[in-house]
Amino acid sequence: MKKKVLAMVMSAVLGVSMLGGCTDAASTGGSDAGTSGTTDGGESAGSDAGSNAGGETKEGVEESVPEQESVGGKLTGTLNLGMIGPLTGAAAIYGNAVKNGEQIAVDEINAISSDFQIQYNPQDDEHDAEKSVNAYNNLKDWNVQVIAGTVTTTPCVAVSAEANNDRIFMLTPSASSPDVVNGKDNVFQVCFADPNQGSASAKYIKDNNMATKVAIIYNNADAYSTGIYQTFNAKAGELGLEVVSTTTFTDDTANDFSVQLGDAQSAGADLVFLPIYYQPASLILQQASSMGYAPKFFGVDGMDGILTMEGFDASLAEGVILLTPFSADATDDLTKSFVGKYESGYGETPNQFAADGYDCPYAIYRALQFYADKNGDLDVTGKSAEEICTILISVFTNPNFSYDGVTGSGMVWTANGEVNKDPKAVVIQNGVYVGL
Repeated sequence: MKKKVLAMVMSAVLGVSMLGGCTDAASTGGSDAGTSGTTDGGESAGSDAGSNAGGETKEGVEESVPEQESVGGKLTGTLNLGMIGPLTGAAAIYGNAVKNGEQIAVDEINAISSDFQIQYNPQDDEHDAEKSVNAYNNLKDWNVQVIAGTVTTTPCVAVSAEANNDRIFMLTPSASSPDVVNGKDNVFQVCFADPNQGSASAKYIKDNNMATKVAIIYNNADAYSTGIYQTFNAKAGELGLEVVSTTTFTDDTANDFSVQLGDAQSAGADLVFLPIYYQPASLILQQASSMGYAPKFFGVDGMDGILTMEGFDASLAEGVILLTPFSADATDDLTKSFVGKYESGYGETPNQFAADGYDCPYAIYRALQFYADKNGDLDVTGKSAEEICTILISVFTNPNFSYDGVTGSGMVWTANGEVNKDPKAVVIQNGVYVGL
């Protein structure tokens, strides 16, 4: 690997990186291979996403890194970009959001110039590791050059091992476990990593005096949930945040949370931390309401999607706070453009997974542009996946490369594939996410 780019100094620790649907209302492409269409309107708002940071941070000391001289190369050709995620099944709310966000980005990029185009091929894995590997093999047969996925963690761990052996570059929007990237120099994340999300949540709760006593309910059979719990609990102890109740569940027992909620209530918890996905969280909110227990509920990105869950009374989520890299009500031009296109195309407000998905093709595109600019013309047509992989690794680990997207400005990556960007907090008010 290239020179390691370590984490940038965080802003009061909250700047430490943190993770990982929606219905397929007007989705294009499905699980079939295909060439994406182009928009009617010339250059997109997203086309201004930048790509040149000026240094790196190593053990808290900023080093001066010389900027590589530009030679003004041109990016041309057609890139085969694959995506793998749950487009059907229980986790389809995540996969379709990512696919829709990526499709918008691909359409925008294709509208910038006919010199460079992306063929986009989304594949369904139903949140199943074996089916995800099958989808990966389908993409290999299609001569995929880069994969913007997979969406969920367990399938991504399986696929990333295959891609590492085959030297195919992967940029996952939402698979957040360290196991996704550990030991794989070709796998990078746009989403926050699980451990950092836990510590950032504890810091946010403490800094904003949100609770005197905290309860935690987590899934001890799930790597995502367990990883966030462990770092949250460690950081809470370090900060003097009192955890008075810690209870668990598994996928097989995620249908009754009366014991967990009763323990939290008896212990006097005024905030319940939920490092879990939205499906069990919806039951927790329902059962807490029925037993008259009304603490603050604080979740992470896995809870994003609860507002569009079929059959769920969104009023039960009123006041729930999430730590996330994306707020749909942000007023910057890039976010407004993305949200407007998503709402117009798919009939609903994009969630964090859609936003992370949108950032994936753009980050790859900007990285290829960066390489062409620094090294001369780059024509991706016919280049092997391994050649593209080598190029993208060299750029994503270059301290002078950064990317501005809808989920963060000045995003940079460490040599182990983790992204550094600032988290945001949102609260659910009147059935929508509102930035704090």
